[in-house]
Amino acid sequence: MTKVAVVILNYNGRSYLERFLPHLIEHTPDADIIVADNASTDDSVKLLKDQFPSIRLIQLEKNHGYAGGYNHALTEVKAEYYVLLNSDIEVSDRWLAPLIYFLDSNENYAGCQPKILDFNKRDYFEYAGAAGGYVDRFGYPFCRGRIFDHIEKDHGQYDDETDVTWASGACLVMRSKIYHELGGLDQDFFAHMEEIDLCWRVLNKGYLFRFIPSSVVYHVGGGTLTKASAFKTFLNFRNGLFLLIKNMPLRSLLWKFPIRLKMDWIAFLRFILMGEFSHAIAIPKAHIYVIRYFGKMVRKRTKPFNASHKHYSIVYRYFIRKKKVYSDY
Repeated sequence: MTKVAVVILNYNGRSYLERFLPHLIEHTPDADIIVADNASTDDSVKLLKDQFPSIRLIQLEKNHGYAGGYNHALTEVKAEYYVLLNSDIEVSDRWLAPLIYFLDSNENYAGCQPKILDFNKRDYFEYAGAAGGYVDRFGYPFCRGRIFDHIEKDHGQYDDETDVTWASGACLVMRSKIYHELGGLDQDFFAHMEEIDLCWRVLNKGYLFRFIPSSVVYHVGGGTLTKASAFKTFLNFRNGLFLLIKNMPLRSLLWKFPIRLKMDWIAFLRFILMGEFSHAIAIPKAHIYVIRYFGKMVRKRTKPFNASHKHYSIVYRYFIRKKKVYSDY
């Protein structure tokens, strides 16, 4: 068994592989690098075979999504630590060492993440993870450095190591044993928030996650589903409700779930007023899906419920009190 396996899940990401794999190979000498291809329809596989023959390639028979793709691929990877790394990430020199050193020194931690900055605006945090993630009292995820669509400039304000509620799936380092003990990522999520669900389940089991700012990566973001995608809106609203049903203590769920539904309908009206009708329609579609699969999600509930979250509502503070910077909270 190797110690560290860096696993990239690829779907039609030829341009990213061609651009970022050489940099990853150069700056990751002490780990196995693996590309799991999610049945791409471009020439990603040909590129890998022709230009990167030393990279191990796992070819999946169909597109299983982010969650299913990693679950299928990681059954074929034997390593102490998994690094789930997006194909559109540029790593920095010695990016991996601080992450592995921390986990080697702290056995009660299941995983960690680096500082994630924007590839195109390199002095700003990137949406998908920034300086570590949290969940508010109603289950809305946010990050240090990114709340909803407001992204902060990085001037060292979050350069302290700290425990986080969730680590970003864009660059998630995790003990393989715990990953498999909990069944990996939930394939019913398909894509978006599945790493938050996994981290929440892990925290419920008493393990922890850490943000390590001495490791830095740069993320392009939005490579598969852009912000303009109504399907992405559907996934975000559906999976946000799945998170609560699966992981929130029953006493909290009974009164917070109806509030979340009401907040979703406020978002529906906002989309209508903005003329974004395809995004608006995605919300009732998400609710119908959740109703259909409510029982299945209930059966997946994990115990005990140990995870602690922020006591405040991020929606109230962001939209009503206009607090858009995490350091103001």
